[in-house]
Amino acid sequence: MGKGRLEAFSDGVLAIIITIMVLELKVPHGDDLAALRPLIPVFLSYVLSFIYIGIYWNNHHHLWQAVRHVNGRILWANLHLLFWLSLIPFVTGWMGENHFAAWPIALYGTVLLFSAIAYFILSLALIAYHGKDSTLAIALGRDFKGKISVVLYAVAIPLSFVNSSIAFGVYILVAIMWLIPDRRIEKTLTS
Repeated sequence: MGKGRLEAFSDGVLAIIITIMVLELKVPHGDDLAALRPLIPVFLSYVLSFIYIGIYWNNHHHLWQAVRHVNGRILWANLHLLFWLSLIPFVTGWMGENHFAAWPIALYGTVLLFSAIAYFILSLALIAYHGKDSTLAIALGRDFKGKISVVLYAVAIPLSFVNSSIAFGVYILVAIMWLIPDRRIEKTLTS
């Protein structure tokens, strides 16, 4: 089957996720800049999560450039990814509302970890369907950046209970690693 419906559905879900996150930003009950101060943790959480959703959207888009067809296994793998991404608004709100406390930071990292694993599973399903010699398989190669991201999330989760600021910094570091879209697929498609 074609990939068009899957792409459109995924884009819609990601748009809804961002919409839910922005609706969680509450307007302060004051008319001066001091009224914004309590919202700083909520806003910082939102910014990081917006960046993560943007990273996933960008790289998800690149995946679909390299494939032509999908099957049921790929549909379920994609839904698995969307499930974990759909939890980002919840953990974002909890983390920001609780000023980056240990448990919210750990749960945020857990959702990021399972999102990364789900993306990896989706990539494997696509490669299995299109072949080890496919454009996508060649482009992804060993996927070092994806694997190191999983390791960093796994380290940051227990670190949340030692120093939540450092754990949050690890999440920022991974986002910075991925901020520039993964160009491996574009390079493979144009060569």
